[in-house]
Amino acid sequence: MRAWIGAHEVLNDDDLVELSLGLGTPPELWLGVEGETAEEQAARLDAGADILASDPDLAVPLTALAIAAIETYAATARRIPAPRRAPRVGVAR
Repeated sequence: MRAWIGAHEVLNDDDLVELSLGLGTPPELWLGVEGETAEEQAARLDAGADILASDPDLAVPLTALAIAAIETYAATARRIPAPRRAPRVGVAR
């Protein structure tokens, strides 16, 4: 089954995010990619700042993208239980 947003076919999850939010830029520009260097990150953030400076209306869909990324991460992150404290012996109450 094919999915379409407007006249564009959705080929994968990245297409879905990009087309549904109407960013006109790849989500990786805003979210980064795993393993990017500090230099690559700085360049990506500079490009994003330039784009936002020229099109402030992108702030709303970018905020939605960030929220969706955080919610996805929170839902899939491995839960690590907090360590339990050992009972204290010999402490007056």
